[in-house]
Amino acid sequence: MKLFLDTAEIDEIRAAAGWGVLSGVTTNPTLIARAGQEHEDAIREIAKIVNGPISAETITKTKDEMVAEGRRYAAWHPNVVVKVVCTPDGLGAGKVLAAEGIRINVTLCFTVNQALLAAEIGAYFISPFVGRLDDIGQEGMQVVREIVQAYRAQNIKTQVLAASLRHPVHVTEAALAGADVATIPFKVMEAMFKHPLTDLGIERFLKDYEQARAEREREAKAAAKVR
Repeated sequence: MKLFLDTAEIDEIRAAAGWGVLSGVTTNPTLIARAGQEHEDAIREIAKIVNGPISAETITKTKDEMVAEGRRYAAWHPNVVVKVVCTPDGLGAGKVLAAEGIRINVTLCFTVNQALLAAEIGAYFISPFVGRLDDIGQEGMQVVREIVQAYRAQNIKTQVLAASLRHPVHVTEAALAGADVATIPFKVMEAMFKHPLTDLGIERFLKDYEQARAEREREAKAAAKVR
């Protein structure tokens, strides 16, 4: 399972890329606005850092508007994946764009049926939103499992991109569910590194190293006195 960052913060993207664990980025208009950037400028800057898919979401409502918007996004960089919402207009626009060779990420997916519709138009990614389903009392990760199962049963190539993941356990569950990608906030990626036994192990290793070095120095000094 590949790991994407769900952010438009350039410093976060640069940090995760430096760790060697980042395979792509997902953005949306809200994230870009919070980062204080213009849409095109943000996508182009991200493309300088990450050599992988970068999802850019349309903000218009009608099919024709989304088609025009998607074409404009795709011209920004070859790694751009155009995000369209899972509505009749969104899927209609996605169908047109996919036929032109533009990769499509169908977002705001909450059911297997929506995922099947996305696959039908040739979507590159389908994005089931786990956390938002959890918010209304449904098990969001179960939808991911069911989409993966349905896609495998039907030999569908659309990749399952688990979205709205809010903590490291979500990431683990997405991997176990068979998701192709997990897109996560920076703080969740940071948390994936952390475990108290790792910290304790580092502390003990450094302490043992210092003790061993001190012992070698004492032995060397004793040997020098004997000579």
